[in-house]
Parts: sequence; C-alpha cells; structure tokens
Amino acid sequence: MCRILYVAAERPFDPREVLKPFAALSQASKEYQGHGWGCASWTGTAWSLHHDVRPIWECALPALPPTTRLVAHARSAFEDRDVRVENNMPFLENGWVFAFNGELRGVRIREEGRIGAEKLFRFIQRFAVGHGMEAALRKALPIVEQRSTRVRAMNMILAGAEDAFVASLHREDHEYFSLHRKRSGGTLMLCSEPFPGESGWEPLPNDCVEVLA
Repeated sequence: MCRILYVAAERPFDPREVLKPFAALSQASKEYQGHGWGCASWTGTAWSLHHDVRPIWECALPALPPTTRLVAHARSAFEDRDVRVENNMPFLENGWVFAFNGELRGVRIREEGRIGAEKLFRFIQRFAVGHGMEAALRKALPIVEQRSTRVRAMNMILAGAEDAFVASLHREDHEYFSLHRKRSGGTLMLCSEPFPGESGWEPLPNDCVEVLA
C-alpha cells in the first residue's frame, strides 16, 4: 500500500526536484504513507541509500549529490506494524535495490527477512542466478501469487548497476495500485501516481514485467 518512484535521466539531476512532488502525493494519498521513507541514488559506481522513519513530508529532504537514477519509497506499514527505520525501502542486496508496493495475504514461501517485502525480494533473487533479473521476475511472481491466499497487488521496482525492471500486478483497487509512467526530455519517471499538476503521465499495463531505461 506504499508509494514508489523510479527516475532515470540522461543528465544528472538534483534528487530533491522529484522527491518534493513525490512527498506531496504521498501526503495526499488516500492511504497513510507516513511510516517512514527512503531513497537510493546511483553514484556512478554504486547505490547510496538514505532512510528516515518520519513521514517524507515532515522531513527536510537531504542534499544528495546529483544523480542520473533514483529509486524512492514512502511506506504504509501493514496494520501499522514493524515501524522501524531498518524496515524502510529501498532495500539493497547483491547490487540490486528493491522497492515494493502492494498487499499479499497468506504467502507460503520459505525465505529469510524481517518483513514480507524483504522475503519477497530474496525469493525473487533465487531465480536470478544464471538467468537474470527479468527472467527471475517472470518466474517468481506467478509462483508467489499461486502460494498466496489473497493478492491485492504486487508492484515492484528492481534496479541494478546497468538494468532496471518494473513489475505491475493488481487484482483489486486498480485505480489506487496502477503505476504511471512519463517520458520527457530524456527523462523517464515511473510512479504510483502522477505528480500533482503534471500532464503527460500514462498508466502502466496491468500484469506486466517491463525493462526500464
């Protein structure tokens, strides 16, 4: 039930330029998105993480170095549980950052992790060995759906050193869970909602896995 954002640009940009409208839409969301937030910015050689347990709209946005790629996440914790900064995404593991938006019930997978999103991230990584992350997503997500008693949505962004992927799947509340995409002037943005007051956004197809720039 969280909000997620991915931005890739041909030229470096100030992360605050996109974090400000992301904070505004998170604050205005019909679901409370104030259980902390985080972002991962690409330095050119590695991902740099920033996490905060406060609502993103109550924080002074950090003065991060200019970047060409950014992943951000505003958290709506399931049943208001486990509200701790270490549970805020994006998660970083094996060179990949992961941000999740959705809700699953009764998931029957065996994996280590503090919260369900971390378990899901590690479960997907199992299938990437020898096959790549796109193939892993296409293989793992149907298995997760089959092993869940209820799937409201499974939206996620995975970004590595060179590649990035999005998975969009929602079975309920399609308006709320639909991801949106915008391309403009060499910049690709993908977000849970269009930025406030901006045109040019289009919904991402449901039940898809796509390569991001």
